[in-house]
Amino acid sequence: MTGRRKSMKPLAILRLVLFVLVAVASVFSPGCNNGLSPSPTADPTGNIPSEQTETQLLAEVERKFENPAAHYELGVFYHRSQQWIKAEYHYDRALAFDPALRAAQASKVKMYTDRGDTAKAEQFAGSYMRQAGRNANESLRLAWEFEKLGLNAYAMRCFRTALSAAPDSPEVNKQMGFYYLGKGDNANAKQYLQRSFELNPRQPDVAGALGRLGVVVESPQVPPMTMEK
Repeated sequence: MTGRRKSMKPLAILRLVLFVLVAVASVFSPGCNNGLSPSPTADPTGNIPSEQTETQLLAEVERKFENPAAHYELGVFYHRSQQWIKAEYHYDRALAFDPALRAAQASKVKMYTDRGDTAKAEQFAGSYMRQAGRNANESLRLAWEFEKLGLNAYAMRCFRTALSAAPDSPEVNKQMGFYYLGKGDNANAKQYLQRSFELNPRQPDVAGALGRLGVVVESPQVPPMTMEK
């Protein structure tokens, strides 16, 4: 009995090794994503891929046709597969139900850019920027949606519009600074973040970013609380 158990040990070990090798291979296989959604950077449209299928998205639109988010998701879905007519239709429906849906606006401009229709991309981008330009915060929102899709020229135009509308806004200067920081332009990032901190020194995120850029800043001291007698 003892000898039989000893003779089986190498076989058990071999099976275990083979199991581990197969498991590791399945994890790193290019065709397997382990049930996870693909990385946003892998999507040529620049949009974050929806985890829902076309059938699920169509069912959501059928359930509530006036849902702008569902139409936007469908637009992204068809955009990724270059079904331009369907993508345009659902982006338009999303914007019909929510004219200020900045993600849909930026995605529609990206769609025309991807199709090679730069004239239409510029036409709609200009229209959306004028609409958002009435409010500095809305310009910032549209700027970040353009930035997510890699439309940096349009993003910068939105940031400039926001800055023109509110040059002394700590938030606008902060967002400009973080935009440049994300692009690796430390000189411009430092300029706008310092300006934001001057306008409002009670911004720990700005202070932290400046510290990492080598700028020594002093946060305002909070006066100690006094006990009432």
